[in-house]
Amino acid sequence: MITAAQMRAARALAGIDQKTLAERAGVSLPTIQRMEASDGVVRGVVDTLMKVIQALDEAGVELIGESQSSERGGRGVRLKPVAPPNPKAEPA
Repeated sequence: MITAAQMRAARALAGIDQKTLAERAGVSLPTIQRMEASDGVVRGVVDTLMKVIQALDEAGVELIGESQSSERGGRGVRLKPVAPPNPKAEPA
């Protein structure tokens, strides 16, 4: 589950607007707008929610569920740690 507030905060942390999130998730802009305008937990088609969550994850945002451990407890978002570059990796 994701709340509308989490979704807005996650998008802000990722530095993307609603249109960009919609494009990355493969859903319509009105769908993102409707989800973010929800009261509390976002309701909708599970497949659509999973696409949005995946897009946020790929943008580097970790969603913190109600039962997941976090420093202060409760819901929230946090940036995932960035892996250091692999010096042995060949250039693309």
